[in-house]
Amino acid sequence: MVKDQPAFKRIVLKLSGESLLGDLEYGIDLKTASAIARDIKEISELNVQIGIMIGGGNIFRGMQGTARGMERASADYMGLLATVINGIALQDALDKAGCLTRHISAIEVVEVAEPFIRNKVLQHFNDGRIVIFSGGIGSPYFTTDTAAALRALEVKADVILKATKVDGVYSSDPLLDKNAKRFASIKYLDVIKKGLKVMDSTAITLCKDNSMPIIVFNLKQKGNIRKAVLGQKVGTLIS
Repeated sequence: MVKDQPAFKRIVLKLSGESLLGDLEYGIDLKTASAIARDIKEISELNVQIGIMIGGGNIFRGMQGTARGMERASADYMGLLATVINGIALQDALDKAGCLTRHISAIEVVEVAEPFIRNKVLQHFNDGRIVIFSGGIGSPYFTTDTAAALRALEVKADVILKATKVDGVYSSDPLLDKNAKRFASIKYLDVIKKGLKVMDSTAITLCKDNSMPIIVFNLKQKGNIRKAVLGQKVGTLIS
């Protein structure tokens, strides 16, 4: 049997904190983390180099704190620390699945994660390790979507895979609007002009200026990460 050939050699997978919720309202569902880890291991076995940018919305989202009266920077730092917690949980799940991993945090927490040093990250990729990025870019006012775009460019990834709870980019929220139209592909500028909320405008602009493609897909449908890596039609391509 001919082994499936990946369309991409190096990817950055953007996972929201909510992807770890499972059926919980708050926190980390370890069964869900384990299921995601198994899907990631499956694509690592295709010799794809994998970086994962993890969010923190299942624990604390900076904008929620700001809306309740917190100072923006303080709230954002709390959100960034939440991503470190998720990074630890995801690393544990990947380790238990038999993967080689490294956890890289933009916020210095040397007891649980390495600092971001580009050449070391590239070496981890070459040594077959899955790299988990947490802490965003280490600064408030920047989302983990923007951090995913930045890290993808820094490590010369071929694509960003944006995992969501819907099967692509829609003209409006498909969970609220039954007439929402799904795009098979869409240009960066159209995402910005239409005000589509798939990623923040800073992340989209950074990808546009550096021709970094983004594939948006439904994480909950088993096998979708593999399909995206193999170049099969799944979700929406932003390019």
